[in-house]
Amino acid sequence: MNQVIFISGTPCVGKTTLASELSKRLGANLVRVNELAISNDLVLGIDNKKGYKIIDIPELDVVLGEIIDNLDSDKLLIVEGHLSHLCNGADKIIILRVHPSILEERLAGRKYSDSKIRENLEAEALDVCGAEAYEGYGEDVCEIDVSDLSIDETINLVVDVIFDKKDFPFGVIDFMDWLIG
Repeated sequence: MNQVIFISGTPCVGKTTLASELSKRLGANLVRVNELAISNDLVLGIDNKKGYKIIDIPELDVVLGEIIDNLDSDKLLIVEGHLSHLCNGADKIIILRVHPSILEERLAGRKYSDSKIRENLEAEALDVCGAEAYEGYGEDVCEIDVSDLSIDETINLVVDVIFDKKDFPFGVIDFMDWLIG
């Protein structure tokens, strides 16, 4: 089967929860991009204005590429993280989307600053992760609106995407109403 699936999206859309449960269900290897960056000393610093870790994306791509190259031919690899879509090597990229009105509550629950919340809500409304992923992967990008889905419903949809039973093409989900309203 040897497929490499990247799961990306704005912070708090459910990437980590989905990837954990999905990897258990499918017996897949799991790579968490944030942990990979930290364990390989790829954090270049902290953006003092925004509070984000600055990651060396080209080096992250190299390290992830080595993992992908050494993957057993019969294994599924799930790569989770909001920077994953900026790396190479995916067979499919799944962008999780959540309506900004729901996402705002999640971000606030994590005690994000008001400016960080606003930035992430705008990124979600504008589909920044999806657009960046589409730029590198084109038709291999799927977007799933998980706003009203349980984790089990989300897992089932993602499994269908992985095994080519369903497709959720890029560019169909529209949260621009949030920006306008």
